Amino acid sequence: MLYRTRSRRALRLTRGRVVGTALAALFVLVVSVSPAGAALARATDGATQAASHELTAWKAAVLGLVEGVTEYLPISSTGHLHVTQRLLDVGATDATEDAADTYAITIQGGAILAVLLLYRRRLATMVSGLLGRDEPGRRVLLAVVVAVIPAVVTAVLFEQSIKDNLLGVGPIVGAWIAGGLLILWLAPRLRELGSRGIPLDEITPRHAAIIGIAQILALWPGTSRSLVTIVAGVFLGLSLAAAVEFSFLLGFVTLAGATAYETLKNGNNLIDTYGIVNPLIGFVVAFVAAAVAIRWMVTYLQRHDLSIFGWYRLGIAALTLVLLATGAI
Repeated sequence: MLYRTRSRRALRLTRGRVVGTALAALFVLVVSVSPAGAALARATDGATQAASHELTAWKAAVLGLVEGVTEYLPISSTGHLHVTQRLLDVGATDATEDAADTYAITIQGGAILAVLLLYRRRLATMVSGLLGRDEPGRRVLLAVVVAVIPAVVTAVLFEQSIKDNLLGVGPIVGAWIAGGLLILWLAPRLRELGSRGIPLDEITPRHAAIIGIAQILALWPGTSRSLVTIVAGVFLGLSLAAAVEFSFLLGFVTLAGATAYETLKNGNNLIDTYGIVNPLIGFVVAFVAAAVAIRWMVTYLQRHDLSIFGWYRLGIAALTLVLLATGAI
């Protein structure tokens, strides 16, 4: 029995170390992909042919990996995807811009599926709560619904304005830096408060409403929905584990709605432009990457605070500024 316990601990430690390199690997990923590599994949005899070759299998996989790793970590998937798309020249023309934006949203389905798999028991209690069979499940379900509303209403009202003014490298870098500094400042306090907060089963509609209002800040690309919802949850009295889980559940519902809406609205354009195989590759890679990232984050935060994400945000912001200054993006 002692041998088995030690083996399990060793396995968890090894897994944590391996997956923990994912943040550093993102630097390598950003540096290794370049406009020159994207140019090799472009056709040269017309806009239609160029569009069909713009999102190749390897580019779809890279974007899926970026989406899956960053979606639930407090480092902003939208910011990473926007910068990576520019590096890869995906959506670089007027003919493909809308399809590329749709692709970046629909591959979130892979990340959604990861939460569905890993938190299936919690989601089952929420369904039971809907049917009146599980009071804690009903309480969590109500909290998720309440928290979703503010950001959804704001996104519907200001979607175009947000895209026109905030979806750019400059605003994203600014959000990365601001969020990184905020994490480094708050990390010790968050860990202290989060160690003695209430469990998720005790969340109230008041908690949910305030977290939902905080989530509006995440409409600024680069901010991170996970960051603002976790910080808000802990300062409202949730334990860190509860705030992280609620952030995942809130993301599940929010992303599911956004993905369904975008697929119904522009799914045909996506398939007409890029086909179906390569988007599916991105979906599958996003699912696997998100599942690994979620498991790693939950395990990591049991022993550490959020500081690593603050340093990462500052690092990726600096790297992006270098790429911008050198004309790489």
